[in-house]
Amino acid sequence: MKSPSQRLLNTPLVEAVPAWLAKARGNATARTLAQSEWLLRRKLDGRFLAAVAGHSVRSLDAATLRTDTGIGAALDAIARDCGQDVSITTHGGPLRALEIPADYGAVHGLAPIAEPAELAYAGRDRYRRPLWLLAPAARAWLRMRAAARADDVSLDAISGYRSHAYQLGIFQRKLARGQTIAQILTVNTPPGYSEHHSGRALDIGTPGQPPAEESFDNSPAFAWLQRHAGAFGFAMSYPRDNPHGIVYEPWHWAYAGR
Repeated sequence: MKSPSQRLLNTPLVEAVPAWLAKARGNATARTLAQSEWLLRRKLDGRFLAAVAGHSVRSLDAATLRTDTGIGAALDAIARDCGQDVSITTHGGPLRALEIPADYGAVHGLAPIAEPAELAYAGRDRYRRPLWLLAPAARAWLRMRAAARADDVSLDAISGYRSHAYQLGIFQRKLARGQTIAQILTVNTPPGYSEHHSGRALDIGTPGQPPAEESFDNSPAFAWLQRHAGAFGFAMSYPRDNPHGIVYEPWHWAYAGR
């Protein structure tokens, strides 16, 4: 029997997720996913669109499926099994939609970050969601976590890969709650510029510590990372007074290889 896939196939609007990793929403969807290989999920809001089994595509949201132009690209990615080394870009659309200045990257010393076409399953995060990273970063994270455990230090992932569309959704939800773009930019980079798009970055926590809080830097886990993360190819991206104007994030580490 063919082993179930442990990869996420990425396209601009829709991602193909191994069906066995998807959290079903209702018994009917659970039964469909149990008989399928892939779930097609809209990146902007996580909406389930279709399940794919062999050459069969079964709609999970008929109204959306008829109008969602990203379905074809996702099906093509499955058919190719994503053999090409390509990246996904957004051509600045989200920046225009949010009315963020086009020179944002230049002003803050940040380059646009394309999404990888394929990501590897790296276990689950603190919230039991599948954690997706580039394959080398996934392997390094699992080795690093095991090494920390051997030193009686517990590391858990808060989040890994995030798409441009997901980052746009973060901004849209915060705007709907009454925040301004200026306020959001103090804690979130705009879509297209987050290191999480690359599949190399993850937010790291430890049991008993709240997620993504500066207090993490007082934990034994942070002290362990400072001493050992470099040996596994990870570095903290945003130390205090970093040149990008991003707040101090002791929890945010990115894989650069070694």
